[in-house]
Amino acid sequence: MKLKNCFWLLLLAGSALLAQENLTYQKPSKEILALAEYERAPSVTMDTKKEWMLLSYRNTYKTLDDLNQEEMRLAGLRINPVTNISSTVTYINNLKVRRIKDKNEIQVQGLPANPRISNLSWSPDEKKIAFTNTTNKGVELWVLDIASAKATKLTSDNLNANLGNPISWFRDGQSILAKTLVANRPALIDSKKDIPTGPTTSTSEGKASQNRTYQDLLKNKTDETNFETLVTSELYKIDLNGKAELFKKADLYAGESFSPDGNYLMVATIQRPYSYIVPLSRFPQKTVVYDKTGTEIKVVNEVPLNEIMPKGFMAVRKGKRSMNWRNDAPATLSFAEALDGGDPANKVEFRDEVFLWKAPFSAAPTSLVKTPQRYAGITWGNDNLAIVYDNWYDTRNTKTYLFNPSNPGQAPKVISDRNSQDIYSDPGNFETKKNEYGRQILALEGDNAFLIGDGFTKNGQFPFIDEFNTKTLKTKRLYQSAFKNKKEAILSIEDFKKGEVLVQIQSPTEFPNYYFRNIKTKDKITPITAFKNPFESIKNVYKEVIKYKRKDGVELSGTLYLPANYDRKAKKEKLPLLIWAYPTEYKDKNSAGQSNQNPNEFTFPNYGSFVYWVTKGYAVLDDAAFPIIGEGKTEPNDTFITQLVDNAEAAINAVDNLGYINRKKVAVGGHSYGAFMTANLLTHSNLFACGIARSGAYNRTLTPFGFQSEQRNYWEAQNVYNEMSPFMSAEKMKTPLLLVHGEADNNPGTFTLQTERYFQALKGLGAPVRMVLLPKESHGYAAKENIFHLLWEQDQFLEKYLKN
Repeated sequence: MKLKNCFWLLLLAGSALLAQENLTYQKPSKEILALAEYERAPSVTMDTKKEWMLLSYRNTYKTLDDLNQEEMRLAGLRINPVTNISSTVTYINNLKVRRIKDKNEIQVQGLPANPRISNLSWSPDEKKIAFTNTTNKGVELWVLDIASAKATKLTSDNLNANLGNPISWFRDGQSILAKTLVANRPALIDSKKDIPTGPTTSTSEGKASQNRTYQDLLKNKTDETNFETLVTSELYKIDLNGKAELFKKADLYAGESFSPDGNYLMVATIQRPYSYIVPLSRFPQKTVVYDKTGTEIKVVNEVPLNEIMPKGFMAVRKGKRSMNWRNDAPATLSFAEALDGGDPANKVEFRDEVFLWKAPFSAAPTSLVKTPQRYAGITWGNDNLAIVYDNWYDTRNTKTYLFNPSNPGQAPKVISDRNSQDIYSDPGNFETKKNEYGRQILALEGDNAFLIGDGFTKNGQFPFIDEFNTKTLKTKRLYQSAFKNKKEAILSIEDFKKGEVLVQIQSPTEFPNYYFRNIKTKDKITPITAFKNPFESIKNVYKEVIKYKRKDGVELSGTLYLPANYDRKAKKEKLPLLIWAYPTEYKDKNSAGQSNQNPNEFTFPNYGSFVYWVTKGYAVLDDAAFPIIGEGKTEPNDTFITQLVDNAEAAINAVDNLGYINRKKVAVGGHSYGAFMTANLLTHSNLFACGIARSGAYNRTLTPFGFQSEQRNYWEAQNVYNEMSPFMSAEKMKTPLLLVHGEADNNPGTFTLQTERYFQALKGLGAPVRMVLLPKESHGYAAKENIFHLLWEQDQFLEKYLKN
């Protein structure tokens, strides 16, 4: 028996080798290429006074050369050890500024040659922007003076950005705190040349430790040493002339945060022991508050190694967490502690308690408020008014409370109690504004606060602004968008008295642009930007949000695209249909049946959907709703396959009933969990002619401690895990499938091995399947060469198995 098993494994390995081809990169057809080769519009940020805007430009795609840099994968990080910054950064390549009242953009002068810019940070007075530039050797610190549109380099390429943004502004705006490389840093150890001194061991002491399947973890002592070498920094205070002064000696600095008044600095450092089973976010940490000169004031938190967690999405660690500065006070910390031991299974009246701790921390922290569910944050207002949030994942419940920070004995008032997935009942988010410390606090006009909502309803999307009276707890609608052929997003309220708000307006053929709208004179709109549509070739494509029902009555929807020249009245030609989807779990049918799709949204084709193929004569149903519902004690995944097939059948029936398609020529596709969906649909139904599955997981026994919203482990729900795994039913799969995966996937659970093993099983069992592994790509694809080849692969596959 052992020999037979061994022979079978050799056959599988051989089949994978036979499938490999020396295929050079290809480009898609001219119709698709015309859409794929576009110039990305700049990103826009504005100062809070709306006097200046910054326009930052990026390349549309990365290149293979960008992905082919040196990389080390340690503790959940992906680091370029030469430049000392994340290897996954997408850089800005140009900066321009503009007075909002003017139309002319001003090119920033003094930028480095071939800039690779990241970590933009506005100064407290919003007159300057600090940023980093990555050279071939490292990371430099630069500063941009907005009024003069001139950039100046402050340091050599010696910053350490391996843990993210390495710069923070001092409160006076005249100096920057920067993490720099340690002088005489030891050389990294080459693990290929390093001779091990012994084996790597792991031990379980008999306590449950259920962790998801993380990637890029530490594996041995060499990894630990290299991790320390790469992450260790010195903190320097650097003025705007580039003068550098050592602020704190070398340590593993994980985060730095100034108090609102700038007199204190909270610094977190990573401590030993490290873990081989969880990433650095769960390593031990020590948090210390210093004064602005660097003198230690108080150790405010020490977090132990967090390998063992209670079960459930609402599980949290014991001790202080969510430690942040209170935005409306000079120097006061807030933090939460679990009253249920961090274990969702414990039954208690209150789950969390929030505390305040005023500098210089000589007195004990004081209780502020207790939350019945898991604490989810505070919007600070003033001494007598703040908003606190809590939620509970199992029930999808979220509550919002108004409370008095100066009177902890006064019970908070519930002002919103709803299902977080019920988008039709969403009251919106409270508007904030900057205070004297430059921090965001609740925007108040007398007793009134303001809510800005997305405005999803059963009849469409109508964003709104509500006035909320903090005394009566009643709302009054001040404005509601009434566009019928455009989509409006309300971004912020700029002048409460005048009624001026910042909005973004778009349509299927009009690129999203910024405007000032006066809600007191509703027709007055002042344009700010004028970005053009880069996809003119599809401006006449037909677009519609269709709504339909599943056989159990659940409302579904999707965005339907038809070719520009298709005769919707005659319907003589029956088109092939492409469906792109991603399953979502719900705990009630009402929320599952709600739609957040807007037909007036700008049509932005990209590799993440099938929209390109509307130019090739296909009908496309994009973002088709695939809810998976489990009400009461029933979990959504208990009937995953049945609901998946019902969703697909309803979608096909809906488009077929419109008379547009040949229902024998339907393909389905998805990315990540959508790829998992695709493989299951092809395995358990005869609805599709073919499918495309990208960067998915197909064997759930390899993610035994949960996936997506599934909280049960494999041993608690073996039938669910096995039945949901298309790998386990590979012998049933006879429909053509294109499997695609990034060679360097960094997403928990979707290891590239999942696709390789699924391909081996399908090929060994005689299924028509093709596997494409994209070199150097992570979970989302970035390199132009890979993306264009992916589009070519999909085009060739669909032409072969669907259209013809």
